[in-house]
Parts: sequence; C-alpha cells; structure tokens
Amino acid sequence: MTGPALARRGVRAQGTVVAAYRRHWAVRTDDGSSVNCVLKGRGATIAAGDRVTIAVVAGGGVVEEVLPRRNLVYRSDAFKEKLIAANVTLVVGVVAPDLAVDLELLDRWSVAAEAEGCGFLVCANKADHPEFAALLPRLAPWQRLGYEVMPLSAKRDVRPLRERLLGEHAVMVGQSGMGKSTILNALVPGTAARVAEVSVALGSGRHTTTESSLHLLPDDPRGGWVVDSPGMTQFALAHLDPAAIPEAFVELRPFLGHCRFRDCRHDREPDCAVRAAVERGEIAPHRVALMHAMIAESRRVRDPGR
Repeated sequence: MTGPALARRGVRAQGTVVAAYRRHWAVRTDDGSSVNCVLKGRGATIAAGDRVTIAVVAGGGVVEEVLPRRNLVYRSDAFKEKLIAANVTLVVGVVAPDLAVDLELLDRWSVAAEAEGCGFLVCANKADHPEFAALLPRLAPWQRLGYEVMPLSAKRDVRPLRERLLGEHAVMVGQSGMGKSTILNALVPGTAARVAEVSVALGSGRHTTTESSLHLLPDDPRGGWVVDSPGMTQFALAHLDPAAIPEAFVELRPFLGHCRFRDCRHDREPDCAVRAAVERGEIAPHRVALMHAMIAESRRVRDPGR
C-alpha cells in the first residue's frame, strides 16, 4: 500500500482497479493511493477499469463492493470467460504488417465494441515497415463500415493515437506481436517497470502477461486511461444474447425490422431485407456468415443439446 491518505486501517475509499492476478487486485484510490486488495466473498467478478469500494486492512485492502458498470468487455466460449476491461468507451484493435493478421478477429472486436456501446478504432501499427502499404487495402472494409483506421509507427511517433485517446477509457486488443506493448510504453513511459512492480506486489513474482492492466494517460486533464490486454488468437462472444447479435453488426441495423417475417433469421426466409442487401452488394456476405456463426455459438452455450 502506498500513499499517506490511506495509511490508517479501517478507512474506506473508492477507486479504480488497475491490475489483477488470480484473486488479488491493485486498486488506485481517488486520492492517488495504491492498495493491493483481496475480494470480500466470492460472488463478484472484477476487471481492470472497475470502480470499487475498498476497506483498508492490515497489509492492504478488501474490495467490499463493485460499483455499477457502464459495460464489461470480455470474451467467452462454452468453457470459460476471460474478463478484459470494464467501463470502456473505446476498443482499439491493433494490427501490423509483419505477422499474419486474422481479419475475423477485427470483425469480432468491432462486434464486441458495438454490443457494449463502445467506439471502435483500428490501429495499423508499424507504418515504417516495408510491407505496411500492403496492409492498408485489407483494412478498407472497416473504413467502409465507418470505423477509423489509424496508421501508426509507435517507435517513431505515437502522438496521433495519444490525441485520439485523450479523455477515453480505452482497451487495446490484438494478436501477440502486433506491438501493443511498444505502443503502451510510448503512450505511458515506464509502463513495463510499473507492471513488474504491481506483479510482484500481487504475488506473481513476474510480469502479469496473462492479465489486463490499466494505465492513466499522463497529463490528460480529462482522466483518460488505456487497458493493455494479453495477446489473443480467439475472441468468442458466446455470452451475447443471440437476439442481440445482429444489432451489433453496424451495417445490418438499417435493414433489421424490414423483413417480411418479424422473427426472420436472415438465412433462407423469403423477402429478407438483409439478404436482399447482400445481393445488392450493400452488405459483405462474410459478415452475415459471421453473424450466423456467432448466433450458433451463443445458442450452443445456452442449450448444449442443440
């Protein structure tokens, strides 16, 4: 525990969860103190970005309450859930040219952002790489959907991204090797050392590479922060309600509710407005196929016998 304001046991305070390791959480209180906490009881789930009420006890603190969330960004399949960040306003999908980019992950990140009421930004890192020019045309479909694609060279100049993140509560997602750590260290100098320090304090003795960590943007008068998440190769969203998934595909929204049948599945039904839009070239077929795949994933979790 650091910070003089909370040195006395029994003090209660509110703060933001900045890191997690197993059943331990680092909380930055609103007065700037840092307290390593455990959870009171076992009924709550806690993610980086959560607002919590804590009580200071000997050797640290206890999370007594998780305050109401704006949202919770996480991935889930039939077997497990992986919390990423809470109270998010912007999801930043990081890609780069020197590794194989799974474009379906970009689609799934955008759907996750829309489902949780967040903005979505594609950050095309390593703009100084010789193969970068070939990457940008592959990202054009997301520009056509209305999402910003930001070229960036984190090793040279991270200012464009920093300016975009001011005032945001952002989470960076991406495959391993896309340069998220380089971006974060450029945005928040000294990040690696702080992550190591928190990791030791929470009992891991090593960097928390399998958990998310939250970092305040320096000199941001609007209190922006960014969460760095572990590299990922999958991003299932089985927790989404099957009926809500089509609405999370931004280009489908103008056509939903205009089919002949109110319960249209946008598959083989006659007079389907979504299928007609696909035939006119207004909606990409692979996005509709992904929608059906995600609905099937969600239904299998709810009814394993299907």
